[in-house]
Amino acid sequence: MPRLLSPAQAWLFGRGVDLTVFAGSALVSVAFVLAAPWLGAVGDTPAWAWLLFVVGVDVAHVWSTLFRTYLDGEEVSRRPGLYVGAPLAAYVAGVFAYMASPGAFWSLFAYVALFHFIRQQYGWVALYDRKARASAFERRLDAAAVYAATLGPVVWWHANLPRGFWWFVENDFLSGLPAWAGTVALGAHAAVLTLWAGFQCLRIARGEGVQAGKVLLVAATWVAWFGGIVLARDDFAFTVMNVVLHGVPYFALLFRYARGRHAEGGFGDLGVLLRAGLPGFLLFLTVLALLEEGLWDVLVWHDSPVLFGDGGPVLEADVLALVVPLLALPQATHYVLDAFVWKAGKEPALLDRLGWSRTGQGPATVSQAHEVVAIPGGGE
Repeated sequence: MPRLLSPAQAWLFGRGVDLTVFAGSALVSVAFVLAAPWLGAVGDTPAWAWLLFVVGVDVAHVWSTLFRTYLDGEEVSRRPGLYVGAPLAAYVAGVFAYMASPGAFWSLFAYVALFHFIRQQYGWVALYDRKARASAFERRLDAAAVYAATLGPVVWWHANLPRGFWWFVENDFLSGLPAWAGTVALGAHAAVLTLWAGFQCLRIARGEGVQAGKVLLVAATWVAWFGGIVLARDDFAFTVMNVVLHGVPYFALLFRYARGRHAEGGFGDLGVLLRAGLPGFLLFLTVLALLEEGLWDVLVWHDSPVLFGDGGPVLEADVLALVVPLLALPQATHYVLDAFVWKAGKEPALLDRLGWSRTGQGPATVSQAHEVVAIPGGGE
């Protein structure tokens, strides 16, 4: 007898939230890219888009990890070694990388960030599989589909450098891969995704049903990565497709967790940020993101005088070796901590705070969504 999926297993957060943060993110990205000629956003990312997508989504989502970590005094006191050691280790590693050469620093950042972005998409699919108690074969096929949807375009990108965009800075990805390798990668990615789609159709034909949210997530992942890398021709298209699908679901995860923790009495007076609802939550994070980007511009980039002024100092190379890793520390710490703070097997209360039952159909763990150690989100 086929094992039927219950309606609750079709979605991770819930129908409305899943449609918004996964399918909605991809659709919004596509809409902005298609409207780029009318928005004056062809080529380099204009200031308004940089503020909206890079600052408001990418950098702000990094700061949202505060609600899982440093804003919760009880959490910090429970694992002080982690919360002191993570930023210290990230900073020391960053300084040594930058001292080797700025190029080495940014290449390292780019590749670890890429790894994080890919693993996060796999993590969401893994959570869906746990919720549905999927078979080992289906879990492996889902993982293959996510890796195909992401790595296929990435390998093609490396085989077709230079493009009209980079992950962080010019030449942060290594060139030299032959063009035929990109063609092979796209062929393999198409074959795997076709097999995955065929399996979903087979489930429907058998009357077993499919997880609608997971199907939309894999489809959104392919749209964002193929569209944002293979089809994209400029920095604006890459930025929009790159950061929205990565950042928006993370906002949903952290806001849900923070509300659950606040209901237990967490955050003290800082709970006012959550009582203000999602707008207050996002506004707080956006202010922090703007402050961070202001420091980057004044001390390092000097390319947004309209937003941050043009009176910043020009730092010597040895000073930059200390300053750049320090400015990158919020992002670096965010990704290091994500490898440790979402392991529900070691902290079952996580599931209650997220509203996912430990005994019902909720995921057995949330750790797989963020089992990575990476550096700042791409698209800047």
